[in-house]
Amino acid sequence: MRGFELVSDQHRKYPDCNILIPQRGTAKSAGYDLCTPVDIVIPARGQSGVIFTDIKAYMGADEVLTTHVRSSIGMKRGLVLANTTGIIDSDYYSNPDNDGNIGFMLRNLTDEEVIIKAGERVIQGIFIKYLISDDDQPKSEDRLGGVGSTGKKNRLKSFKVIPINAIISICAYERNKSLKTKQGPV
Repeated sequence: MRGFELVSDQHRKYPDCNILIPQRGTAKSAGYDLCTPVDIVIPARGQSGVIFTDIKAYMGADEVLTTHVRSSIGMKRGLVLANTTGIIDSDYYSNPDNDGNIGFMLRNLTDEEVIIKAGERVIQGIFIKYLISDDDQPKSEDRLGGVGSTGKKNRLKSFKVIPINAIISICAYERNKSLKTKQGPV
């Protein structure tokens, strides 16, 4: 028992958009293609915000849905998932924060802006059974919320994106400051 459905109306991010239920491209495809409900503009060497699909996935307790960027998006357009691989646990389904709304964030590795149009297939989800260890002792029996909430009481409410160029500049500044301190005044 596994599949996809729309999140409840109160958790829809794009209530006026026509949301497509994920489908496999062929009878032997492993992945179910998920489409973006809105246009996405990803600046050169930048990243998108979180794009929620308004889709949730249900599955067995011993299963997980992994999400990956589609090869055409990665190889032809230079985009990757910001978290490299998404992990959608079975208890993410219908959680109180967002009803299991599957989201993704893309990072642009190219020097050109990339535009993805609403309805375009962007990521693919693959259902996988997993095993647990003999001495498994989870920290909690129940999920407390949505994204990043497993085992936490404070739920993640927003994402702050720091451009990679800013991080590199800060690191270079700190490195130069450190070198000047070790060498003494110049």
